[in-house]
Amino acid sequence: MATDPGIAYVFPGQGSQKVGMGVDLYECYSSAKEAFDQADDALKFPLSRLCFNGPEEELTKTVNVQPAILVTSIACLRAMKESNPQWSTVPQFVAGHSLGEYTSLVAAGVLTLPEAVMLVRERGRLMYQAGLQFPGGMMAILGLDDRTVSGICAESRTEMSNVNCPGQIVISGSVDALEGARKLARGKGARVIPLKVSGAFHSSLMEPIVAEFRNVLSNFSFLSPRIPIVANTSATVLKDVSAIKEELSTQLRYCIQWQRSIEYMQRKGVNTFYEIGQGKVLSGLIKRISPEVNTINISGREDVIEFSR
Repeated sequence: MATDPGIAYVFPGQGSQKVGMGVDLYECYSSAKEAFDQADDALKFPLSRLCFNGPEEELTKTVNVQPAILVTSIACLRAMKESNPQWSTVPQFVAGHSLGEYTSLVAAGVLTLPEAVMLVRERGRLMYQAGLQFPGGMMAILGLDDRTVSGICAESRTEMSNVNCPGQIVISGSVDALEGARKLARGKGARVIPLKVSGAFHSSLMEPIVAEFRNVLSNFSFLSPRIPIVANTSATVLKDVSAIKEELSTQLRYCIQWQRSIEYMQRKGVNTFYEIGQGKVLSGLIKRISPEVNTINISGREDVIEFSR
């Protein structure tokens, strides 16, 4: 199999979910069905039924939505390969947004799908636990540059948690701190959108769970990546297992550098990004970062059919 230096696979994170995701793939592709069945067996409950039928309030719980998004992305990837057996191209890089980083580990052969869904379910449990212990949230600020948002964070005692693309930055913090940041951002002409999450993810309010999550990681067997993985926090390639484990634990409390990650891959020659999984969130961000690149979505049966032509 030949590596194509012009291609990268990217995988979405929490917030991309919707009830019904993956059901068309499950019904049409044996490899996608196997992915959902493997996840159900590993977790010992019907995650697939939750993806396909909801209810939405149960699907969106952090502990459920993380494995749900991951398995849907892997089902998309497997269906994509099943539909076009001649497709033997290996991407130059894989990367995922926050939770999507775990999907990239499966795509790169670092973890099996059953291991990954068990790991992210535990990650979701701990993140929810941290949110209960130290209540907070996340808020998207649209229309301001990094420096201005950084100043708002310093004044309001919030933290930048996702630098997604030019003019779209997510911040995290306590409820009171976010309210202060909201007023400051709106005073500078920004649009402000509260996110429906259960805690202040990718901030220091997640620090209490980092040590416990490191212990969780020690219970899983990681293999060396077969495809280079671009890390969320450093926007550079993770070269070995120890670096991957460090990234996964520190990623809980540090900012997701999505814009820098895309720019890094583009500098290395990537001109086509396949967004594999539910929705088109990442494609929209990528187009705002680099309008000249190509984006291709694989999120359902129609996309897979188009890909196989």
